[in-house]
Amino acid sequence: MKNIRFTHVNIVSRSYKELAEFYINVFGCTEVLPTRNLRGGWVDDLTNIKDVHIKGIHLLLPGSKEGGPTLEIFEYNKNIDSLSAINKVGFGHIAFSVDDVSLCLTKVIDHGGSVVGKHVEADVEGVGLISVVYAKDPEGNIIEIQKWGD
Repeated sequence: MKNIRFTHVNIVSRSYKELAEFYINVFGCTEVLPTRNLRGGWVDDLTNIKDVHIKGIHLLLPGSKEGGPTLEIFEYNKNIDSLSAINKVGFGHIAFSVDDVSLCLTKVIDHGGSVVGKHVEADVEGVGLISVVYAKDPEGNIIEIQKWGD
């Protein structure tokens, strides 16, 4: 297989519109239309969920060109709640590189997010100096906010 390309990461949300606004306002993601309104036999077969209805949107990730990778935020009519933890097996977090970690963390909190641990700076052997913090979006999904160098 020669033509493999990364396309998106999906977050299942309680409210795709509200969560999309968070990622647009805090990280500068941009909408990729059309929004999704998926239902019918093919979606039931794909998800193995009877009478499923999925609404959602794709957000172009910052620093990506048109057609680049997106953050896909879906809202199911039959969501199952689950707790996020930094060390749980499976999807762990999404990371954003920013100019000012403290300022970005403030924006996360101002838009309904929270902090997981302390904002730290460390010299990662062989890689360099990192300023980094783990935070959560308003629905508890973990975000790494980082800046390398300086």
